[in-house]
Amino acid sequence: MKKQTLSLDHNYKAPKEASEHAPAIIMLHGFGSDENDLFSFSTELPEDYHIISLKAPIPMQPFGNAWYNIYLDAANGKFSDDEQAIVSRDLVLTCIDEIIRLYKVNSKKITLLGFSQGTILSFAVALSYPEKIKNVIGLSGYINEAILKKGYAENDFAHLAIYSSHGSVDQVIPVEWARKTKPFLEQLNIDCTYSEFPVGHGVAPQNFYEFKAWLEKHA
Repeated sequence: MKKQTLSLDHNYKAPKEASEHAPAIIMLHGFGSDENDLFSFSTELPEDYHIISLKAPIPMQPFGNAWYNIYLDAANGKFSDDEQAIVSRDLVLTCIDEIIRLYKVNSKKITLLGFSQGTILSFAVALSYPEKIKNVIGLSGYINEAILKKGYAENDFAHLAIYSSHGSVDQVIPVEWARKTKPFLEQLNIDCTYSEFPVGHGVAPQNFYEFKAWLEKHA
């Protein structure tokens, strides 16, 4: 189902049974994709969730969208537009508040599910505003400290749990970057599960079943 009543276009799937206490999964797709990508998981996820897949705000050519631009530069190599990323971080925060009001979801049970650039942004939202997020499922991404809110380390992370996974032969985002996630989060006393799978920049079936089981334990 498509809705146009948030600050960002999105796909929406209602929980099987209407309830003002139903949790929500908010999906953030990767660079060059759109709101239909991760939404393909929706039929296999627990039926008691509101599922909302957001469309990133920056259109790309010939198709797809991005949360922020990535540039190639002879001197600097590949680098991200961190200012755009911060704008998108706060836009997602606005959408979370809109989702809570529009769909009557449980504000204490918000899960972010991201892939690649969407994972980087999910981590940024959760670490900057942990009072808004219960769980993060971060697939094929990493933590970009440059887009975290100033003073984030002083936040209360007691209710935040994170699942992170990566392909061991990822050709887009080096697995070494992802391996820093768990120790980074442990320094902040955040509960983190980290897994690797023998794939490239994608989600293996066993990866899906593992994060689904993790979500059920952290409902």
